[in-house]
Amino acid sequence: MKQCFSSEGGATRRATLLGTASIAGLALASRAGAAAPQTVTLPFANGERPIVPAGTFPQKGEMILQRTRAPLLETPFEVFRDNLFTPNDRAFVRWHMADFPESIDTAKYRIRVSGLVNKPVEITLDELMHGFPIRKIAAVNQCSGNSRGFIEPRVPGAQWAHGAMYNAMWTGVPLRHLLARAGVKAGATHVAFRSLEQGGGLYPADVRFEKAIPLSRANDGEVMIAFQMNGANLPLLNGYPVRLIVPGWYSTYWVKMLTEIEVMDHPSTDFWMATAYKIPDTPTGSMTPGEPGIKMVPINEMKPRSFFGSVTNGARLPAGRPVVVRGFAFGGGSALKSVAVSIDGGASWRPARLGQNHGAYGFRDWQIPVRFPKPGAYRLMVRATNAAGHVQPAKAGWNPGGFLYNAIEHVDVTVA
Repeated sequence: MKQCFSSEGGATRRATLLGTASIAGLALASRAGAAAPQTVTLPFANGERPIVPAGTFPQKGEMILQRTRAPLLETPFEVFRDNLFTPNDRAFVRWHMADFPESIDTAKYRIRVSGLVNKPVEITLDELMHGFPIRKIAAVNQCSGNSRGFIEPRVPGAQWAHGAMYNAMWTGVPLRHLLARAGVKAGATHVAFRSLEQGGGLYPADVRFEKAIPLSRANDGEVMIAFQMNGANLPLLNGYPVRLIVPGWYSTYWVKMLTEIEVMDHPSTDFWMATAYKIPDTPTGSMTPGEPGIKMVPINEMKPRSFFGSVTNGARLPAGRPVVVRGFAFGGGSALKSVAVSIDGGASWRPARLGQNHGAYGFRDWQIPVRFPKPGAYRLMVRATNAAGHVQPAKAGWNPGGFLYNAIEHVDVTVA
Protein backbone atom coordinates (compact mmCIF):
# COMPACT_ATOMS: atom_id res chain seq x y z
CA MET A 1 0.00 0.00 0.00
CA LYS A 2 1.07 3.57 -0.62
CA GLN A 3 1.77 5.60 2.51
CA CYS A 4 0.09 8.66 1.08
CA PHE A 5 1.02 11.55 3.36
CA SER A 6 3.60 14.31 3.53
CA SER A 7 6.18 14.47 6.28
CA GLU A 8 6.47 18.25 5.96
CA GLY A 9 5.27 20.03 9.07
CA GLY A 10 7.65 22.75 10.27
CA ALA A 11 6.23 25.90 11.85
CA THR A 12 6.84 28.05 8.76
CA ARG A 13 5.18 25.55 6.48
CA ARG A 14 2.19 25.23 8.79
CA ALA A 15 1.69 28.98 8.96
CA THR A 16 1.72 29.22 5.17
CA LEU A 17 -0.89 26.50 4.83
CA LEU A 18 -3.34 28.29 7.09
CA GLY A 19 -2.54 31.78 5.87
CA THR A 20 -3.24 31.10 2.21
CA ALA A 21 -6.64 29.64 3.10
CA SER A 22 -7.72 32.27 5.61
CA ILE A 23 -11.09 32.64 3.87
CA ALA A 24 -11.71 29.32 2.19
CA GLY A 25 -14.90 30.39 0.40
CA LEU A 26 -15.79 26.76 -0.20
CA ALA A 27 -19.51 26.88 -0.90
CA LEU A 28 -21.39 23.68 -0.25
CA ALA A 29 -23.61 24.08 -3.28
CA SER A 30 -23.40 20.40 -4.11
CA ARG A 31 -23.84 19.39 -7.71
CA ALA A 32 -25.27 16.07 -6.56
CA GLY A 33 -28.24 15.40 -8.78
CA ALA A 34 -27.14 17.80 -11.53
CA ALA A 35 -26.27 14.85 -13.73
CA ALA A 36 -27.26 11.23 -13.55
CA PRO A 37 -24.66 9.76 -11.20
CA GLN A 38 -23.09 6.36 -11.38
CA THR A 39 -24.14 3.98 -8.63
CA VAL A 40 -22.59 1.30 -6.49
CA THR A 41 -24.46 -1.51 -4.76
CA LEU A 42 -23.15 -2.01 -1.26
CA PRO A 43 -23.25 -5.66 -0.12
CA PHE A 44 -26.49 -5.60 1.88
CA ALA A 45 -30.20 -5.15 1.24
CA ASN A 46 -31.19 -1.75 -0.24
CA GLY A 47 -27.50 -1.03 -0.76
CA GLU A 48 -27.61 0.95 -4.02
CA ARG A 49 -25.97 4.38 -3.62
CA PRO A 50 -24.90 7.18 -5.98
CA ILE A 51 -21.21 7.72 -6.63
CA VAL A 52 -20.65 11.46 -6.95
CA PRO A 53 -17.80 12.69 -9.17
CA ALA A 54 -14.73 14.48 -7.89
CA GLY A 55 -15.51 18.14 -7.19
CA THR A 56 -19.18 17.58 -6.39
CA PHE A 57 -18.31 18.47 -2.82
CA PRO A 58 -15.47 20.94 -2.10
CA GLN A 59 -12.01 19.38 -1.79
CA LYS A 60 -13.46 15.91 -2.29
CA GLY A 61 -12.75 13.28 -4.90
CA GLU A 62 -15.16 10.60 -6.04
CA MET A 63 -17.24 9.49 -3.05
CA ILE A 64 -20.27 7.36 -2.22
CA LEU A 65 -23.19 9.64 -1.38
CA GLN A 66 -25.20 8.70 1.68
CA ARG A 67 -26.78 12.14 2.22
CA THR A 68 -26.30 15.60 0.76
CA ARG A 69 -26.99 17.88 3.73
CA ALA A 70 -25.89 17.52 6.42
CA PRO A 71 -23.22 15.75 4.30
CA LEU A 72 -22.58 12.03 4.67
CA LEU A 73 -19.94 10.83 2.20
CA GLU A 74 -18.49 7.33 2.27
CA THR A 75 -15.00 6.37 1.13
CA PRO A 76 -15.03 3.73 -1.65
CA PHE A 77 -13.33 0.64 -0.25
CA GLU A 78 -10.81 0.41 -3.08
CA VAL A 79 -9.20 3.59 -1.68
CA PHE A 80 -8.11 1.60 1.39
CA ARG A 81 -6.62 -1.13 -0.79
CA ASP A 82 -4.34 1.39 -2.47
CA ASN A 83 -3.45 3.71 0.44
CA LEU A 84 -2.43 2.92 4.01
CA PHE A 85 -2.93 6.62 4.78
CA THR A 86 -6.21 7.74 3.22
CA PRO A 87 -5.85 10.71 0.83
CA ASN A 88 -7.54 13.79 2.29
CA ASP A 89 -9.87 14.19 -0.66
CA ARG A 90 -11.21 10.63 -0.17
CA ALA A 91 -11.67 10.75 3.62
CA PHE A 92 -15.26 10.04 4.68
CA VAL A 93 -17.49 12.91 5.85
CA ARG A 94 -20.11 12.86 8.59
CA TRP A 95 -21.92 15.96 9.88
CA HIS A 96 -24.90 15.84 12.21
CA MET A 97 -26.59 19.18 11.60
CA ALA A 98 -27.04 21.19 8.45
CA ASP A 99 -25.78 24.53 9.75
CA PHE A 100 -22.01 24.95 9.82
CA PRO A 101 -19.72 27.55 8.23
CA GLU A 102 -19.06 27.26 4.52
CA SER A 103 -15.91 29.36 4.87
CA ILE A 104 -13.52 30.13 7.71
CA ASP A 105 -11.62 33.36 8.39
CA THR A 106 -8.58 31.99 10.21
CA ALA A 107 -7.51 35.47 11.36
CA LYS A 108 -10.62 35.69 13.53
CA TYR A 109 -10.82 32.05 14.59
CA ARG A 110 -10.37 31.43 18.32
CA ILE A 111 -10.27 28.40 20.62
CA ARG A 112 -11.66 29.37 24.02
CA VAL A 113 -10.71 27.46 27.19
CA SER A 114 -13.03 28.20 30.12
CA GLY A 115 -14.91 26.66 33.05
CA LEU A 116 -13.05 25.35 36.10
CA VAL A 117 -9.77 27.02 35.19
CA ASN A 118 -7.61 29.63 36.90
CA LYS A 119 -7.47 31.87 33.84
CA PRO A 120 -9.82 31.52 30.85
CA VAL A 121 -7.87 31.92 27.62
CA GLU A 122 -8.53 32.50 23.94
CA ILE A 123 -5.99 30.98 21.58
CA THR A 124 -5.51 32.06 17.97
CA LEU A 125 -4.51 29.61 15.28
CA ASP A 126 -1.11 31.30 15.04
CA GLU A 127 -0.61 30.84 18.78
CA LEU A 128 -1.70 27.22 18.54
CA MET A 129 0.90 26.47 15.88
CA HIS A 130 3.79 28.45 17.35
CA GLY A 131 3.16 28.69 21.09
CA PHE A 132 2.91 25.03 22.07
CA PRO A 133 4.79 21.74 21.54
CA ILE A 134 3.75 20.01 18.30
CA ARG A 135 3.10 16.30 17.96
CA LYS A 136 2.31 13.91 15.10
CA ILE A 137 0.21 10.81 15.57
CA ALA A 138 -1.24 8.24 13.16
CA ALA A 139 -4.84 7.45 14.04
CA VAL A 140 -7.98 6.01 12.50
CA ASN A 141 -11.06 8.23 12.47
CA GLN A 142 -14.00 5.80 12.39
CA CYS A 143 -17.71 6.56 12.62
CA SER A 144 -19.47 4.74 15.46
CA GLY A 145 -21.90 3.39 12.88
CA ASN A 146 -19.34 2.24 10.34
CA SER A 147 -20.64 -0.96 8.68
CA ARG A 148 -24.14 -0.41 10.12
CA GLY A 149 -25.66 -1.73 6.90
CA PHE A 150 -24.47 -5.23 7.85
CA ILE A 151 -26.21 -5.28 11.25
CA GLU A 152 -29.02 -7.82 11.65
CA PRO A 153 -31.74 -7.06 12.53
CA ARG A 154 -31.34 -3.74 10.72
CA VAL A 155 -31.49 -0.52 12.73
CA PRO A 156 -32.12 3.13 11.77
CA GLY A 157 -29.25 5.44 10.85
CA ALA A 158 -26.86 5.88 7.95
CA GLN A 159 -26.49 2.50 6.25
CA TRP A 160 -22.74 2.61 5.79
CA ALA A 161 -20.68 -0.23 4.36
CA HIS A 162 -17.03 -0.26 5.55
CA GLY A 163 -16.14 3.20 4.23
CA ALA A 164 -17.04 5.40 7.20
CA MET A 165 -13.43 5.44 8.38
CA TYR A 166 -10.02 6.68 7.32
CA ASN A 167 -6.44 6.65 8.52
CA ALA A 168 -4.37 9.84 8.71
CA MET A 169 -1.17 11.25 10.13
CA TRP A 170 -2.31 14.11 12.35
CA THR A 171 -0.24 17.14 13.33
CA GLY A 172 -1.32 19.27 16.27
CA VAL A 173 -0.96 20.23 19.91
CA PRO A 174 -1.64 17.81 22.78
CA LEU A 175 -4.69 19.10 24.63
CA ARG A 176 -2.95 18.95 27.99
CA HIS A 177 -0.79 21.93 27.02
CA LEU A 178 -3.84 24.15 26.47
CA LEU A 179 -5.38 22.99 29.73
CA ALA A 180 -2.10 23.69 31.54
CA ARG A 181 -2.01 27.23 30.16
CA ALA A 182 -5.50 27.90 31.55
CA GLY A 183 -4.76 26.06 34.81
CA VAL A 184 -7.27 23.39 35.78
CA LYS A 185 -8.85 23.88 39.21
CA ALA A 186 -9.24 21.21 41.85
CA GLY A 187 -12.46 19.25 41.54
CA ALA A 188 -12.51 19.16 37.74
CA THR A 189 -13.46 15.77 36.29
CA HIS A 190 -14.49 16.24 32.64
CA VAL A 191 -13.74 18.41 29.62
CA ALA A 192 -16.43 19.39 27.10
CA PHE A 193 -15.83 20.42 23.50
CA ARG A 194 -18.10 22.45 21.22
CA SER A 195 -18.12 23.00 17.50
CA LEU A 196 -19.29 25.65 15.06
CA GLU A 197 -21.76 22.99 13.91
CA GLN A 198 -25.24 23.85 15.16
CA GLY A 199 -28.95 23.28 14.61
CA GLY A 200 -30.73 23.14 11.32
CA GLY A 201 -32.86 20.62 9.52
CA LEU A 202 -34.09 18.19 12.17
CA TYR A 203 -32.63 20.18 15.08
CA PRO A 204 -33.56 23.52 16.72
CA ALA A 205 -31.46 26.42 15.49
CA ASP A 206 -29.81 27.04 18.88
CA VAL A 207 -28.57 23.45 19.39
CA ARG A 208 -24.77 23.12 19.48
CA PHE A 209 -22.74 19.97 18.94
CA GLU A 210 -21.00 19.01 22.19
CA LYS A 211 -18.95 16.03 23.33
CA ALA A 212 -17.06 15.44 26.58
CA ILE A 213 -14.34 13.13 27.87
CA PRO A 214 -12.90 12.48 31.34
CA LEU A 215 -10.17 14.88 32.41
CA SER A 216 -7.75 11.96 32.77
CA ARG A 217 -8.17 11.16 29.07
CA ALA A 218 -7.92 14.82 28.08
CA ASN A 219 -4.56 15.06 29.86
CA ASP A 220 -3.02 11.82 28.56
CA GLY A 221 -0.81 13.52 25.95
CA GLU A 222 -2.46 11.64 23.06
CA VAL A 223 -5.68 13.63 22.78
CA MET A 224 -4.82 16.67 20.70
CA ILE A 225 -6.07 19.55 18.61
CA ALA A 226 -5.01 18.88 15.03
CA PHE A 227 -4.47 21.51 12.35
CA GLN A 228 -2.98 19.20 9.73
CA MET A 229 -4.03 15.91 8.23
CA ASN A 230 -1.48 14.01 6.16
CA GLY A 231 0.75 17.08 6.02
CA ALA A 232 -1.88 19.49 4.70
CA ASN A 233 -4.81 21.55 5.91
CA LEU A 234 -7.85 19.59 6.94
CA PRO A 235 -10.51 19.73 4.20
CA LEU A 236 -13.34 22.00 5.25
CA LEU A 237 -15.74 19.06 5.38
CA ASN A 238 -13.35 17.20 7.70
CA GLY A 239 -13.30 20.03 10.23
CA TYR A 240 -11.03 22.83 8.96
CA PRO A 241 -9.24 24.64 10.51
CA VAL A 242 -8.87 22.42 13.61
CA ARG A 243 -10.52 19.37 15.09
CA LEU A 244 -10.16 17.33 18.25
CA ILE A 245 -8.35 14.00 17.89
CA VAL A 246 -9.16 11.28 20.44
CA PRO A 247 -7.02 8.33 19.30
CA GLY A 248 -8.66 4.95 19.78
CA TRP A 249 -12.15 6.40 20.36
CA TYR A 250 -14.94 6.65 17.80
CA SER A 251 -15.17 9.81 15.72
CA THR A 252 -18.22 11.19 17.49
CA TYR A 253 -15.64 12.59 19.95
CA TRP A 254 -13.45 14.07 17.22
CA VAL A 255 -15.18 17.46 17.27
CA LYS A 256 -14.77 19.36 13.98
CA MET A 257 -14.29 23.15 13.78
CA LEU A 258 -13.48 23.12 17.49
CA THR A 259 -13.96 26.51 19.16
CA GLU A 260 -14.89 25.93 22.81
CA ILE A 261 -13.27 23.83 25.53
CA GLU A 262 -14.95 23.84 28.95
CA VAL A 263 -13.51 22.19 32.05
CA MET A 264 -16.30 20.83 34.27
CA ASP A 265 -16.85 19.01 37.56
CA HIS A 266 -19.47 16.64 36.14
CA PRO A 267 -20.18 14.57 33.02
CA SER A 268 -21.86 16.37 30.14
CA THR A 269 -25.66 16.45 30.19
CA ASP A 270 -25.82 17.57 26.56
CA PHE A 271 -28.03 15.59 24.15
CA TRP A 272 -25.01 14.20 22.27
CA MET A 273 -23.66 12.65 25.49
CA ALA A 274 -26.74 11.97 27.63
CA THR A 275 -29.05 10.62 24.91
CA ALA A 276 -27.26 10.03 21.61
CA TYR A 277 -24.36 7.63 21.02
CA LYS A 278 -25.20 5.31 23.91
CA ILE A 279 -24.36 1.60 24.03
CA PRO A 280 -25.34 -1.21 26.41
CA ASP A 281 -23.19 -1.36 29.52
CA THR A 282 -22.17 -4.95 28.78
CA PRO A 283 -18.73 -6.47 28.12
CA THR A 284 -19.31 -6.42 24.35
CA GLY A 285 -21.57 -3.36 24.13
CA SER A 286 -24.32 -5.57 22.75
CA MET A 287 -27.73 -6.85 23.78
CA THR A 288 -30.65 -8.88 22.47
CA PRO A 289 -33.16 -6.81 20.45
CA GLY A 290 -35.96 -5.75 22.78
CA GLU A 291 -34.12 -6.88 25.92
CA PRO A 292 -35.47 -4.88 28.90
CA GLY A 293 -33.60 -3.22 31.74
CA ILE A 294 -30.31 -2.65 29.93
CA LYS A 295 -28.20 0.19 31.30
CA MET A 296 -26.82 2.42 28.55
CA VAL A 297 -23.52 4.34 28.68
CA PRO A 298 -21.74 6.72 26.28
CA ILE A 299 -19.83 5.00 23.50
CA ASN A 300 -16.05 5.17 23.87
CA GLU A 301 -13.19 2.91 22.66
CA MET A 302 -13.09 1.41 19.19
CA LYS A 303 -12.81 -2.31 18.65
CA PRO A 304 -10.14 -4.12 16.57
CA ARG A 305 -10.82 -4.68 12.87
CA SER A 306 -9.08 -6.29 9.90
CA PHE A 307 -9.77 -6.41 6.17
CA PHE A 308 -8.63 -8.09 2.98
CA GLY A 309 -7.02 -5.86 0.40
CA SER A 310 -5.58 -8.05 -2.35
CA VAL A 311 -8.51 -10.45 -2.79
CA THR A 312 -12.22 -9.82 -3.21
CA ASN A 313 -15.34 -11.95 -3.30
CA GLY A 314 -15.48 -14.07 -6.45
CA ALA A 315 -11.75 -13.91 -7.15
CA ARG A 316 -10.14 -16.85 -8.97
CA LEU A 317 -6.88 -18.07 -7.45
CA PRO A 318 -4.44 -20.81 -8.53
CA ALA A 319 -4.23 -24.22 -6.90
CA GLY A 320 -1.00 -25.79 -5.73
CA ARG A 321 1.29 -22.78 -5.67
CA PRO A 322 1.88 -19.95 -3.15
CA VAL A 323 -0.29 -16.85 -3.26
CA VAL A 324 0.50 -13.82 -1.07
CA VAL A 325 -2.68 -12.46 0.50
CA ARG A 326 -2.55 -8.90 1.85
CA GLY A 327 -4.72 -6.54 3.80
CA PHE A 328 -4.78 -4.02 6.63
CA ALA A 329 -5.94 -3.91 10.24
CA PHE A 330 -6.05 -1.71 13.31
CA GLY A 331 -6.33 -2.35 17.03
CA GLY A 332 -9.04 0.16 17.94
CA GLY A 333 -8.69 1.30 21.52
CA SER A 334 -5.22 -0.19 21.89
CA ALA A 335 -2.39 -1.24 19.61
CA LEU A 336 -2.80 -4.03 17.11
CA LYS A 337 -1.22 -7.18 18.56
CA SER A 338 -1.75 -9.76 15.82
CA VAL A 339 -3.66 -10.73 12.69
CA ALA A 340 -4.63 -14.31 11.84
CA VAL A 341 -5.91 -15.70 8.54
CA SER A 342 -7.93 -18.81 7.76
CA ILE A 343 -8.41 -20.35 4.29
CA ASP A 344 -10.79 -23.07 5.47
CA GLY A 345 -13.71 -21.04 6.79
CA GLY A 346 -12.32 -20.67 10.31
CA ALA A 347 -11.42 -24.31 10.99
CA SER A 348 -7.74 -23.35 11.36
CA TRP A 349 -5.80 -20.10 11.64
CA ARG A 350 -2.27 -18.96 10.84
CA PRO A 351 -0.57 -15.73 11.92
CA ALA A 352 0.04 -13.06 9.29
CA ARG A 353 3.15 -10.92 9.16
CA LEU A 354 2.54 -7.32 10.17
CA GLY A 355 4.04 -4.43 8.23
CA GLN A 356 5.58 -1.20 9.49
CA ASN A 357 4.15 0.13 12.74
CA HIS A 358 3.30 3.84 12.37
CA GLY A 359 1.79 4.02 15.87
CA ALA A 360 -0.70 2.29 18.10
CA TYR A 361 -3.85 3.79 16.58
CA GLY A 362 -3.35 3.69 12.82
CA PHE A 363 -3.83 1.18 10.02
CA ARG A 364 -1.16 -1.47 9.67
CA ASP A 365 -0.46 -3.68 6.66
CA TRP A 366 -0.45 -7.45 6.98
CA GLN A 367 0.42 -10.24 4.55
CA ILE A 368 0.60 -14.02 4.48
CA PRO A 369 1.58 -16.63 1.86
CA VAL A 370 -1.09 -19.30 1.39
CA ARG A 371 -1.28 -22.43 -0.73
CA PHE A 372 -4.58 -23.99 -1.78
CA PRO A 373 -4.10 -27.76 -1.98
CA LYS A 374 -6.74 -28.48 -4.64
CA PRO A 375 -9.31 -26.74 -6.83
CA GLY A 376 -12.65 -25.78 -5.31
CA ALA A 377 -14.48 -23.13 -3.34
CA TYR A 378 -12.70 -21.59 -0.35
CA ARG A 379 -13.71 -19.09 2.31
CA LEU A 380 -10.87 -16.85 3.51
CA MET A 381 -11.27 -15.15 6.89
CA VAL A 382 -9.20 -12.58 8.79
CA ARG A 383 -9.35 -11.51 12.42
CA ALA A 384 -7.42 -9.02 14.53
CA THR A 385 -6.45 -9.07 18.20
CA ASN A 386 -5.39 -5.93 20.06
CA ALA A 387 -3.01 -5.40 22.96
CA ALA A 388 -5.91 -5.32 25.43
CA GLY A 389 -6.82 -8.87 24.41
CA HIS A 390 -9.95 -8.01 22.40
CA VAL A 391 -10.47 -10.35 19.44
CA GLN A 392 -12.84 -9.87 16.54
CA PRO A 393 -15.95 -12.04 16.98
CA ALA A 394 -17.39 -14.37 14.37
CA LYS A 395 -20.64 -12.39 14.45
CA ALA A 396 -21.19 -8.74 15.32
CA GLY A 397 -23.14 -7.94 18.48
CA TRP A 398 -26.39 -6.01 18.23
CA ASN A 399 -27.39 -2.73 19.85
CA PRO A 400 -30.10 -0.18 19.00
CA GLY A 401 -27.66 2.30 17.47
CA GLY A 402 -25.96 -0.19 15.18
CA PHE A 403 -22.64 0.75 16.76
CA LEU A 404 -19.36 -1.15 17.31
CA TYR A 405 -19.57 -3.47 14.30
CA ASN A 406 -16.36 -5.51 14.07
CA ALA A 407 -17.27 -9.00 12.90
CA ILE A 408 -14.60 -11.16 11.26
CA GLU A 409 -14.44 -10.37 7.54
CA HIS A 410 -14.44 -13.07 4.87
CA VAL A 411 -14.15 -13.45 1.10
CA ASP A 412 -15.27 -16.42 -0.96
CA VAL A 413 -12.94 -17.40 -3.79
CA THR A 414 -12.69 -20.06 -6.46
CA VAL A 415 -9.45 -22.00 -6.76
CA ALA A 416 -8.67 -23.64 -10.10
